[in-house]
Amino acid sequence: MSFLFDKAKQALQDVEKTVRENVGGSEGVLPANVHAHTHNTPECSDRDKHHMHRFQSFAPQREGNESKWYVDGCSYMWAVSVALEHARDSIWILDWWLSPELYLRRPPAKHEQYRLDRLLFAAAERGVKVNIIVYKEVTQALTLSSSHTKHWLEDNDKTGNIRVFRHPDHLPDKQTLASSFLSSIKQAGMSPAKLSQLPGDALKGIYGVTDGNVLYWAHHEKLCLVDGHIAFMGGLDLCYGRWDTHQHSIADAHPGDLDQIIFPGQDYNNARIMDFQDVQHWQNNKLDRKYNSRMGWSDVSLSLKGPIVEDLKDHFAQRWNFIYYEKYAVRKVEGVHPLPYRPSRAGIIGHPYQQAEPGAEPEGEGQYQHFRDRMHSHFQRGQEILRDSRDRMREGLQGAETSYPSGPLGGMKCQIVRSCTQWSHGVPLEHSIADAYIDVIKRSEHFVYMENQFFITATDERQKPIRNRIGAAIVERILRAARNGEAWHMIINIPAVPGFAGDLKSDDALSTRAIMEFQYNSINRGGYSIYQQVAKAGVDPMQYLRFYNLRNYDRINTSSAMARVEQEAGVAYDDARRAHDVRFGQTVDSTEYGAEYQNQPADSNYQRYQQAAQHVRESSSQPLGWDSVAACYMLDGPSILSAPWEDGDTNELDAFVSEELYIHSKLLIADDRTVICGSANLNDRSQLGEHDSEIAVLIEDPQEVETTMAGAPWRAARFAAQLRRFIFRKHLGLLRPQDCEREDANRLPVGQGGPNEYDWGSREDVAVADPLSESFDSLWKQTAYTNTAAFAKVFHPVPSDAVRNWRDYGDYYERFFKDEEAGKEGKDVGRPSTWKRGHVVAAEFDADPKVAVRQVKEELAKVRGTLVEMPLLFLKEEDIAKEGLGLNKFTEDVYT
Repeated sequence: MSFLFDKAKQALQDVEKTVRENVGGSEGVLPANVHAHTHNTPECSDRDKHHMHRFQSFAPQREGNESKWYVDGCSYMWAVSVALEHARDSIWILDWWLSPELYLRRPPAKHEQYRLDRLLFAAAERGVKVNIIVYKEVTQALTLSSSHTKHWLEDNDKTGNIRVFRHPDHLPDKQTLASSFLSSIKQAGMSPAKLSQLPGDALKGIYGVTDGNVLYWAHHEKLCLVDGHIAFMGGLDLCYGRWDTHQHSIADAHPGDLDQIIFPGQDYNNARIMDFQDVQHWQNNKLDRKYNSRMGWSDVSLSLKGPIVEDLKDHFAQRWNFIYYEKYAVRKVEGVHPLPYRPSRAGIIGHPYQQAEPGAEPEGEGQYQHFRDRMHSHFQRGQEILRDSRDRMREGLQGAETSYPSGPLGGMKCQIVRSCTQWSHGVPLEHSIADAYIDVIKRSEHFVYMENQFFITATDERQKPIRNRIGAAIVERILRAARNGEAWHMIINIPAVPGFAGDLKSDDALSTRAIMEFQYNSINRGGYSIYQQVAKAGVDPMQYLRFYNLRNYDRINTSSAMARVEQEAGVAYDDARRAHDVRFGQTVDSTEYGAEYQNQPADSNYQRYQQAAQHVRESSSQPLGWDSVAACYMLDGPSILSAPWEDGDTNELDAFVSEELYIHSKLLIADDRTVICGSANLNDRSQLGEHDSEIAVLIEDPQEVETTMAGAPWRAARFAAQLRRFIFRKHLGLLRPQDCEREDANRLPVGQGGPNEYDWGSREDVAVADPLSESFDSLWKQTAYTNTAAFAKVFHPVPSDAVRNWRDYGDYYERFFKDEEAGKEGKDVGRPSTWKRGHVVAAEFDADPKVAVRQVKEELAKVRGTLVEMPLLFLKEEDIAKEGLGLNKFTEDVYT
């Protein structure tokens, strides 16, 4: 989850010392009765009753389901667009961030009608009821602008069928804060020293901690329900920066044809360089795409159909009604009502199918039982609201029940698990995602694969402040495998660096370094890490568990063709590109955001550039199709050695760029039999239940495939094995480049186009079929090693095992990439590598640029896929997070 803590730190640093002294306690030692994931009874240490479903979830396990997987945003968003385009009754969306101007199909010039807001407005015109819940961000820390999401969709909807809820209200509105509390502090002239004398409760008020509600806890689920029959869920929000293909092109300059642009406006993003800014003006992208790459986005999501959708509808209706009673009942906003919903008991494993009597009191599983009564009691809204709610509920029940045949339903067995509590959902604490992770890891027989945006977990109660115990389950499973001589292994892929902007050495990167320190302390440092605990037992942890990252490269097409077109057109490329974005971004009327570009001169810029581009293309020696070279490291892709280039103001050497490929998936696959996929990161924020709200699904497919595990016969589940093999092949460069315009079964909703397509038995499939075989182990490790060495030679990326301390950091990285502003006097626009991070370190190659280009291409030709080793020795000799502004107990809780 891309929390931009650096901005928050700027707003809060004046009271860091105060919080450390007044909130942190003596050593930040957690109370003995603090909630953790160590209990095996239905009652938690905090005495909240859990539910008797598996993993103590609110939802039962259900059979009779279908599912399809989507690797990366191109496939997923295409499938969502199909479902939205054909919606006839209802669309329910729950997102951390939703960008109305997001194109679900690309390029935008060819898919204008598939912008998200257009699809929703068209659905509303058809009479579809659209209910959306988005996280209401803390504006001092995040730039999501949920206000823009709400008002753009509601104000431009002519039907009244679109309703957007924002939640939670963390603090009083900014006007209240500015006029009262903060202004009184300013008038009193309170310095940090004076603030340190404030009582703890006052400090909690500053930080937004009230009645158990903490400033930075967020709604983090990603869920889309269409007509109550199809559900989409996983790691992908419908927002900027997530759409991507399997080859993850990070360049998007198209001097020969603006209509080939893939990432319009704000969607061209690199979170390591710059946060989103001014998102309500979608075209105002300040990231210079002629010099800066975007950051690729690797993710996984699902679509579901069958009885399991009942629990997702249940979950959404709970949240909607909870927010309604909390915020809207007293306001009596016209057209805003609770959602009438009665969850079906269809497909519940171990329960007989029972059809409820028409008009009966809604009855559900787990926390939905008597939900409205609890809401009324909690918020004391009065009997009139309750009666009105019941009347509305009963009026809608006849059409709300989904019909399923009685008896066993077959199909996939699925169960919804989640993280939620009173502040997020109006329910007792639930952390069934963590319980499911721990159980599946402990029960795994041979192999566990995980992808996650974060990896912060504990093995021991002394590993403060971390409380989730997924790490302890990993240690236990490794030691059991070693003790019993079992063939067991685990691979974990996480990002090399959290996706926050800033040089790692600067004070602005405190949050980034803090998260990295917590991750290293979870993996191999700090005294209680997984590797250290295993090693203490006399076992080599590297034989059982390995960590990896992803990284890729590309080439920004700023060849001489761009300068020639600019000269002939009399229009700068950036001006023409902005005109293109606005031309295809117009939706409602001339009052749309970005209207300053919607005039004849702007449109003329686009037309003039396109006409000149056509003339230049006809005489260019560099054909279309080389605006990105990401296909070169994929299966059957062209060789980078043959990539043409026309030298001009920019030498080809300085056109190459590299960036970490950001892993945002929240995925676990065990034994090629079980899949857990959802929105939950592997950290306390997502796993404890009392912090961020999350949702995930556990899938067990009874359809089996014959395979091997450690060379022995093994019966894998088709769904899990297929997904794991597909992902492995992508990381290893054993997939062909993805055509973003070609529809196939893998980008259609479940129930359409058949199951996921996959080439079982191909050479590439066989190469990854057995994750414990010697051949696979060699392929995986050798690919990661070779890629890591090539990227290190060409780009000097950090983190790196070559950097053990800050002196190494300066020698290896900092001296090659001067800050653009600080080093302006020495900036050479013709050689971005002297001032732009992510470019080639020219000092590693020949002084003759043409020779150097050949040498760079020879190195990059070795790269296959995006897999690289995780540098476990990075800054090993430093206290990473303490360089600069110190941490305290409160910020530790936020960062973990």
